[in-house]
Amino acid sequence: MKNALDTVLVPIHREGYPFITLCALLGFGIGFLWSPLWFAGILLTAWCVYFFRDPPRVTPTRQGLVISPADGLVQSVSKAEPPPELDMPAKPVWRVCVFMNVFDVHVNRAPVDGTITKMEYRPGKFLNASLDKASSDNERQSFRIEAEGGKELAVVQIAGLVARRILADVETGDDVKAGQRIGMIRFGSRVDVYLPPNVVPMAVEGQRAIAGETVLADMGGPKGKEGPRDGATR
Repeated sequence: MKNALDTVLVPIHREGYPFITLCALLGFGIGFLWSPLWFAGILLTAWCVYFFRDPPRVTPTRQGLVISPADGLVQSVSKAEPPPELDMPAKPVWRVCVFMNVFDVHVNRAPVDGTITKMEYRPGKFLNASLDKASSDNERQSFRIEAEGGKELAVVQIAGLVARRILADVETGDDVKAGQRIGMIRFGSRVDVYLPPNVVPMAVEGQRAIAGETVLADMGGPKGKEGPRDGATR
C-alpha cells in the first residue's frame, strides 16, 4: 500500500504552488457561481498538481554516462551545431532531442557530473517544440557543461507552443552531479543534448526517456563505483 501511495503522492516543485493555488481558487469561484462546474475546477487543480510533480529519480553513477535531462519522447537523434551563444566549436555533433508533452514531468536534470562553464538565455518565438527549427528560433536557455576529463557538452531548454517561462536553478560556475535538478520549463517543451565530438548516442528515436535515469550516451570514461544515485537528495 505504501509503495502504491509513493507513486501518487510525489513531491511538488516549488514553482507549482502559486499555480495550484490559483487553479484551486478559480475552481472554487466557478463552482460557487454554478455548481456543475465544481468538477471542472477539481480536474483543473488536479492536473496542475500533476504537472508540477517532482518525483525522485535513481541515477546511474558510472563516470562517462550521459543521462537524459528530461522526461519525454526521444524525438530526434541527428547531427547539428551547438547554439552559437555558447561559443563551442561550430562543428556538427550528435544531438538528442527529448520532447516533453504537458503530461510529462517538466523538472530538468544535469546529464553528467561537471561544471557549468557558460549559461545563455535567448528570447525567441514559441513555435511547436516538436519542429526542428524550434532549436534555432524558439526562446531557449543554454548550458555549456565541462564534464570530468575535459569533455564538453551542451544542454538547451527550449520553450514550446504553450511554454512561457524557462527556469534555471543553477548558475555559471556551479558544479553539478548527474541527475541533479537544474531547472524546469512550464507547460510543454523540449530539451536538446549536444554530445561531445566523437561520442555516439545510445538513444534511438521513438524511445521514452526518464530524466535522471535513462542513459543517452557513454563518453567512455573509466568505470567508477557502481550503484544508484538518488536524485531526490539534491
